[in-house]
Amino acid sequence: MLSVRGLFTSIVDNDDSYRLFCSIAASGEAQGGWENGRIAALVPPAQRALAPKIARHGADEDKHGRIFTALLRKRGLEPEPVPADTDYTMLLERAGIGLAHTRLRQDQPLTEQDIVTYLAHSRVTEQRASEQMALLMRHFAEHPEIGRAVRAISHDEDNHLAYCHEELLRLAAAGHGRAIHRALRECAHAEIRVHRDVSLAVMARMGRILRWPAATAALVRLGIHLTYLYERAYGWRRMTTLAMPERRDALGTPAPAPQTAV
Repeated sequence: MLSVRGLFTSIVDNDDSYRLFCSIAASGEAQGGWENGRIAALVPPAQRALAPKIARHGADEDKHGRIFTALLRKRGLEPEPVPADTDYTMLLERAGIGLAHTRLRQDQPLTEQDIVTYLAHSRVTEQRASEQMALLMRHFAEHPEIGRAVRAISHDEDNHLAYCHEELLRLAAAGHGRAIHRALRECAHAEIRVHRDVSLAVMARMGRILRWPAATAALVRLGIHLTYLYERAYGWRRMTTLAMPERRDALGTPAPAPQTAV
């Protein structure tokens, strides 16, 4: 029977599919690290207290990119170029979500509205990341090759999501509530479309690499489309609600000692 564990195990066990998976993940994390680093450098004076937390977020993303690259090299593989239709971060930018890279390359300080846009974008995408890592945790937390990396990254993603909730609630209390609500809705609806398209592109490539039977490939596509329909009708709401997290000041405390996680 087709299962998440079975599909992902087949991807991990094959060098070509594993290389594609880790390359896509490493590239996305590295892009996120650069974006957060630039935002931390451009935070407006009224929000300077956020800068160390944003920088910590970026440092975590950079670390995740290095972890995925290390996983590849541990198997004797090198990262490969990421196909454009699997580049989640850049496709979100093209959809007008988050802060454009052209804006981040400038040295002009951001505005408070830019910070709202950044945090709303992060709230939505970190929801996805936290859920995906939770799924991997359920099936691969003790995997001899990737388990340690999965545990380390999952912990970080949960911290990132908690930080986004807390900071958006702070800004909502300061009078940005309506702008936050609007930005979250726009981000969520765009993200579920991009996630569907990227999932279809990635799984089509995995299917060709692993030579899935036509029925398996069709079933995977069906699952992606059904997930999208659920999210478009109802599931997007989980990305737009805000609640004070149990993990308070998740990115304000000193980072733990560096670990290889591989």
